[in-house]
Amino acid sequence: MLVIFRWRRDPNTYAIKVEFPRGSASPWSGGSYTGLPVTSPDGWAVDFAFRLGLELDTGLVRRSRRTIRYGYVLLDVRDDTDVWRAGFFINAVPLNDLELSASPDDLERAYSLLGSASPPVYEAGAWLARAGMDVTVPRQLIVEARLACWLHAYVDNARGEPFVGQAAASWEDKRRTIARLDLVHVQPGVPSEVRDALVRVVICEVAEAGALRVVTAVDDPELHGLGFRPANVGGLALHTRSWDPAAGT
Repeated sequence: MLVIFRWRRDPNTYAIKVEFPRGSASPWSGGSYTGLPVTSPDGWAVDFAFRLGLELDTGLVRRSRRTIRYGYVLLDVRDDTDVWRAGFFINAVPLNDLELSASPDDLERAYSLLGSASPPVYEAGAWLARAGMDVTVPRQLIVEARLACWLHAYVDNARGEPFVGQAAASWEDKRRTIARLDLVHVQPGVPSEVRDALVRVVICEVAEAGALRVVTAVDDPELHGLGFRPANVGGLALHTRSWDPAAGT
């Protein structure tokens, strides 16, 4: 059967194929969510819902291969891909104990707590500045309450450093349907795949927050390989509907 669902504010409608239950086996490997075999269709559906929720929270939409079928984005849950290069990790730049995400509700709460002149704003990303990266743009976006997401990349080790790159995006319109890729940077000697991964994660973040389009003035031919195309008004643009983070198109 086909399970069809929406994920956060993502403009896409997703689907996954699910085998019909055979006997009392739970869709959770090794037993049901409660630790007992399922004994009814309702019990099976509850276990499946818990499993799907866990998979979604751990990046199912981002890491699955995609195929467009009948207007749905069909996810191949058996074909996981690495969103970023092995040996590196990417996540959001934390601010005042609030991890900035592309969720408008989270950002509104962060802005209300920080205020436009709050000292923590000007301390955000200090570790990136110490690593020689320019954090002027994302800090200014925080002050203007337009920041959609700010990511940093670092070597995946016990220390979580050195920091090797960053990317930031802002909201272009009040309805938050258009996001702008304002900044993407990796340190010299860092593989270009890390830069691509930063852009991919930015697109995923803003798409899950409801962005229908991502625009940018960043002039880099490699962005074409990630799905960006020349826009009529100049720069590049990418439509998030049916965009594939694994393939970049």
